Amino acid sequence: MSKPMQLPIIEAKKACSRLETLRGPESTAVGAPIGKTFLPMSMKEANALGWDELDVVFVTGDAYIDHPSFAMAILGRTLQAAGFRVGIVSQPDWTKVDDWRRFGRPRLFFGISAGNMDSMINHYTANRKVRNSDAYSPGGRIGLRPDRATLSYCHRAREAYKGVPVIAGGVEASLRRLAHYDFWGDNVRKSILLDSKADLVCYGMGENPIVEIAQRLSDGETVKDLRDMRGVAYTLGASETVPTEDTIALPSFEEVRDDKMAFADATKIIHNETNPYNAKRLTQAHSTQTVVVNPPQFPISQNAMDQIYGLPYTRKQHPAYKERIPAFSTIKDSVTIMRGCFGGCTFCSITAHQGRVIQSRSKDSIINEIDQMASEPKFSGIVSDIGGPTANMYEMKCSKPEVEAKCRRQSCVHPKICKLLGTDHAPLLKVMKEAREIKGVKKVLVASGIRMDLAARSPEYMKELTEHHVGGLLKVAPEHANNEVLNNMRKPSIENFAEFSDKFRDQSKKAGKKQYIVPYFISSHPGSDINSMIDLAVFLKRNGYKPDQVQDFIPAPLDVATCMYYTEMDPFTKKPVYIAKKLKDRNMQRALMQFFKPENYFEVAKALKQAGRSELIGGGCDCLIPAKAPKEALKKRREMAGKQFRGEYVHKMADGSAAKSGGKGGAKKKKGKRKQSRYAPGEGYRPDRKAAKKKPRQ
Repeated sequence: MSKPMQLPIIEAKKACSRLETLRGPESTAVGAPIGKTFLPMSMKEANALGWDELDVVFVTGDAYIDHPSFAMAILGRTLQAAGFRVGIVSQPDWTKVDDWRRFGRPRLFFGISAGNMDSMINHYTANRKVRNSDAYSPGGRIGLRPDRATLSYCHRAREAYKGVPVIAGGVEASLRRLAHYDFWGDNVRKSILLDSKADLVCYGMGENPIVEIAQRLSDGETVKDLRDMRGVAYTLGASETVPTEDTIALPSFEEVRDDKMAFADATKIIHNETNPYNAKRLTQAHSTQTVVVNPPQFPISQNAMDQIYGLPYTRKQHPAYKERIPAFSTIKDSVTIMRGCFGGCTFCSITAHQGRVIQSRSKDSIINEIDQMASEPKFSGIVSDIGGPTANMYEMKCSKPEVEAKCRRQSCVHPKICKLLGTDHAPLLKVMKEAREIKGVKKVLVASGIRMDLAARSPEYMKELTEHHVGGLLKVAPEHANNEVLNNMRKPSIENFAEFSDKFRDQSKKAGKKQYIVPYFISSHPGSDINSMIDLAVFLKRNGYKPDQVQDFIPAPLDVATCMYYTEMDPFTKKPVYIAKKLKDRNMQRALMQFFKPENYFEVAKALKQAGRSELIGGGCDCLIPAKAPKEALKKRREMAGKQFRGEYVHKMADGSAAKSGGKGGAKKKKGKRKQSRYAPGEGYRPDRKAAKKKPRQ
């Protein structure tokens, strides 16, 4: 039996981090120099570094890009700087075990991750259709990782070497650490710990726990000894003692599977226990086993952030790839300045994964990184993004730590901005101004999302943003126009977006620039019905917005909005919430957001008539569609009808010709010699009965 857990209450200012002891770029990992080289992806590359065995083998569903925006790079470099030998198995062939044995038996453990994205969201659209591309794969090719990749990768690791600890992490494992609703199976699934057979799940950001795991295993501790760590989840067998001190027992898997009210109760408890300064341990019974989730890791310090992002990344994709990796093109010239988000949006996994406490790098660390980028010969002069989950939350925090240590509020900015939240943009303004003055830098763009209600509070930030950091278009995410839906999202009102838009236009005009806002909206979010989508469509029409893309709501595991989708209630208030679950309803909502497209004409007309809003059909100012269908709409309907009814709805003869059809509309008999059928005389074609003999006539 493992030793009992001890989780003493530690004040934020006293919480120490193992990352403070990183050796830095000049250090060595077991005698091997840390320079501008890639982490090895083969034993040949490991041997070139002087390594005959590895301490840790990372298995990931993404292609290996050595950039701090990618988990395998940032975790691998962090471990290497702490003195460990690390190899990467990227997008392995999961149908056999060979890739897991590429480096031989790892001395300490296998680290498993599905990649930067949940593998199911990576594979499928909101309508459960297979996506056409994978941004994290060479050439954007699909099919290089399995569905539910964490499960397959953990199973192969077990098969490869018996007794080697298997540690799962990343977004997919983090958000599935407890019983959760699975959109693709439309059911409640067990904790990923039980399906994957992983020893531990490291949830949240992994630099601190991954170093602690490696150090403690290297010191001779067992994987069971690691159960006292923060930020980990594990499984207890029927004979093991379930901890009770400072613990909350969630409704069991069987209860949340069979009772939606129990599922809602569990969701509320889980999200109330996410503040690392006051969160309690959670347990959840799964039949005879119990899943235990320890409180989250404490936020890492600014010094630790600086060391992590100051490690010698090559900022390139591994040379083994001959094709470009789309995600690399997007982020190669970007700079992360902070992590975490206190917005608490119900549909977003960032807060659940990175936490609500903002962790920021120092100005010097950020400037040094941009300076190094600018010194590269192929640098274009454009920093594509300077931000993070929310670009303008840099160095924002609660003004009273003693209150923060007790707070269980789900969002610091909803339903209104907390009076204790420090919203000063001055530290960020210093970074932005100094960054754009670096030699070799032509432009520093802000492409990350910004929190508009915070930005509107700072005229200085709005001025700096519009004059120097917008490349013609600024992407923002108001998400909806209906305030009831926005409340379900924990987003500010549409009036807030209007206020921000006015200030943005005014500042752009003063700067003498033509710049435009590109707003992003979500269709089919819990609470969004046809009437609210019509409100959104009218808002778009009045303001001249024509969204190129529609973001359809996808219920991701653990999100509050996912609980709403599954249970049709708000887990905190238990009030009912409308859910658009039928495909026809979701299609209507998508069409309404793009009412201006001819191919959507008939879908929009159907929605307006169904909602009793026929006054929006015609030539009025607010009318969404004309009274008469445009030619393009008729043409598109004919094309779609052709696709719908095109197919083999008649039996074919063995020679490939269609069966004869009598009557005036029947198929004409072809002239010339008839093709020989493969069926012998006396035999005929029967569906699902190959070469069935024809019954003789009596």
